[in-house]
Amino acid sequence: MTDELRGPTASRGRMTDAEFDALISAADAQQVAELRRSVDTAGRLSGALEESALGSVRGKRPWFAVRPVSTIRPGDHAWLAFSAESERNHVIGAFVRDAFNMNEKMVYITDAGPAQLSGVLPRHGYDLPALTRCGQLCFIPREKAYLDSRGRFDVDRMSHTIEQQANSAFDQGFRAVRMTTDLTWTLKKSERRDFKRILGCEDRLGETIFSTSMAMTICQVDRRYCTPDELDTLDKAHEIVVEPNPEFDDGVLRITRTYSPLGLRLEGEVDAARWAILTEVLGAGEAPNEPMHLDLSQLGFIDLGGLHAIARHASRLPENIPLILDNIPPQIISMIEMVGWHRLPGLVRGRL
Repeated sequence: MTDELRGPTASRGRMTDAEFDALISAADAQQVAELRRSVDTAGRLSGALEESALGSVRGKRPWFAVRPVSTIRPGDHAWLAFSAESERNHVIGAFVRDAFNMNEKMVYITDAGPAQLSGVLPRHGYDLPALTRCGQLCFIPREKAYLDSRGRFDVDRMSHTIEQQANSAFDQGFRAVRMTTDLTWTLKKSERRDFKRILGCEDRLGETIFSTSMAMTICQVDRRYCTPDELDTLDKAHEIVVEPNPEFDDGVLRITRTYSPLGLRLEGEVDAARWAILTEVLGAGEAPNEPMHLDLSQLGFIDLGGLHAIARHASRLPENIPLILDNIPPQIISMIEMVGWHRLPGLVRGRL
């Protein structure tokens, strides 16, 4: 593993599986055993999760504020700052499909129409025209949902729309109503007055959503159009930040896809029982066309087999696509250096 790239094809050698296995065999078994004994087994995972919950891991928000989209419930007022259309499809698509599967009404405030329903594809098997006819899927233009006669955001009209849709969902027999809209249009130069007006109304909208006891919302914005200060303000204006559902979560290891940067976040522990799933998730999806990142900040423990899976995946990526390990905990750095994998081509040490 190198600290930085040295050119697009930096001395990237190809290692066979036998050579990888030889690396494991070459590690001093006694040193590995002593290293593992130095870690408090009972406290590894609980310590990592507690640190995350307190929000002390590299400035991250508390765990209860950053939540998988599947955990959104009536009364929740959440937001998503997406960095690519694939991320929006992943998150909002899950939000929409959950509505269909759980007998909940789905209201999408958009001028695009049903052809642009995020993350819902023919392969998912939903009859969108039928869902629209029965009232479970509803599209409302921005003009009718929250714009006044001069085309500006109107908090009173938006609050009325939320209450109206909640009452309608109840009368139609749905257990709840989900609502979402993309507010990126307010970030255009001529419309930034609406963006500021929306920020000033978020508390009132949150109270309206909570008071209905049936509504849950996700406000969307393309983070590429936001300044850092605007993102921070949006973050503070919403009680929940949604993220993709985990690719895997068994209570010991959680693997979540990330989009900024592109890659995966590993939380908990990787042991022998989880080598196969780690390998599977690493290899899932299309071949990347940009560097892949693994965020290890909340990884409490990984054994040699887990490191082997990561190293093997790195060796199978295209030659100009490194696998970057970000926020590596000290005890994991020690293990990597002890077995000599810091010299392995294709692995790059990223941000601290």
